[in-house]
Amino acid sequence: MGVKKKKKPALDKDLDKFTLVEHASLHVWRRFAAPSLGFVFVLLSMAYAASYALGHTSPVALIFGAALAGYMAMNIGANDVTNNTGAAVGARAIGMRQALMMAAVFEILGAVIAGNDVTETISVELVPPSALAGHGVVIAVMISSLSAAALWINLATWLNAPVSTTHSIVGAIIGAGAAAAGFGVVNWSVIGAIVTSWVVSPLVGGGIAAGMLFLIEESILQKKDKIAAARRWVPVLIALMTGAFAAYIALQFAERGRVPFDAILPIGGVALLFSWMAAVPYVRLRSEGLENRNASLRVLFQVPLIAASALLCFAHGANDVSNAIGPLAAIVTAVGDLPRAGEIVPFWALAIGATGISTGLLLFGPRLIRLVGEQITKLNPVRSYCVSLSAALTVLAASWAGLPVSSTHIAVGSVFGVGFFREWYMNSWRPKVQKAGKASAEDGGESEDDASELKRRLLVRRSHFMTIAGAWLITLPVSGGLSALLYLVYNAVFL
Repeated sequence: MGVKKKKKPALDKDLDKFTLVEHASLHVWRRFAAPSLGFVFVLLSMAYAASYALGHTSPVALIFGAALAGYMAMNIGANDVTNNTGAAVGARAIGMRQALMMAAVFEILGAVIAGNDVTETISVELVPPSALAGHGVVIAVMISSLSAAALWINLATWLNAPVSTTHSIVGAIIGAGAAAAGFGVVNWSVIGAIVTSWVVSPLVGGGIAAGMLFLIEESILQKKDKIAAARRWVPVLIALMTGAFAAYIALQFAERGRVPFDAILPIGGVALLFSWMAAVPYVRLRSEGLENRNASLRVLFQVPLIAASALLCFAHGANDVSNAIGPLAAIVTAVGDLPRAGEIVPFWALAIGATGISTGLLLFGPRLIRLVGEQITKLNPVRSYCVSLSAALTVLAASWAGLPVSSTHIAVGSVFGVGFFREWYMNSWRPKVQKAGKASAEDGGESEDDASELKRRLLVRRSHFMTIAGAWLITLPVSGGLSALLYLVYNAVFL
């Protein structure tokens, strides 16, 4: 005969119900917390813009444009954070929370220090404001473009698709401009240069990443004394990264008249020398006691990988903040709020774009990080370092040239470049690495009995390649068509 269960008192039952309601409420709140905080940021952007807009002929246009720019910037941060930190998180060199905080800081620094370079291309060169019939049309085109691009990126982020935010805003401006005055107003020579950069830049990023990995494989990983080789080459890699970044920062200040142009290369050279001198003892200290195998090198590449990811975040802020504030810059000029000499957009507008990107990545960033960092191909700190540094250098070079390249294309192209290189390296260049013991050492001591399963696990996942490529191809026409539709609605209601 079973033991009769003792019934709970009525008060305990009621308390249990309240506990369940509290848990359910907390679950619902967590789902709506990020969108609610995002909405608060948009309201703050409007209030911040209002402090500068009052007194102008069209304050409503400035305030509404600032709200859309803040919304667009948040979507850029949410979608593009995967490009900047996905490799480091995928290699387990840094945790998700630390990666998001690092990205937020360096995105703001990149946008504020170097965010003006690409903004002019977005704001005045794609569809020249002088080709449109009046300031009202310019404002309508830019508001429609920001709305369409932000809505499309928001949808793509929700669908876990790392689309190009640059494609989105360029397509949107083309669509709205064509709807306003026909395709003749579009500056097709600039569009041609941008599209060419979209094709070339991911190939360049992938090629640099593959070349760096080949150099590391041949000069460190395949040597008999791996630790000694790492002590020789890792400081060199750190010094080259530091010198290139220092030269780029010097270039930004030189263009503002604060540093002579003749000092750019010396500054880069001094940074390279001092970083090499500091890296030599650091690498030697970190390598003490490490076993002579590839898995041990994870320790030596962890800090360089984090530094390369931070550099990529800076580069992304410098290049992609223009996707949010470029149209806002055109609106600012249209209402007569001219920036100071040497600036394309006032600092208050740049601040909205910079903080918006960081807000978006902090609130919504983790959704896409794992796709690029873990699901395309297997990454460790060495491969992730090659991905992050190659992407950063490519984006910085494009920003210096004023080209609004797709950081998504470049970063994902670098990941695929590393993956495809490893296929070629395993099957053609050094067939002996297909042996189970060698492959096991390369991946950190993991063992696989089935050689075919090991090979399958290391190769690029083609399904993600096709999905991402498909999202890239439809982004420009979708954002362009939506922007044209929104312009026609805006024109019918307000103009």
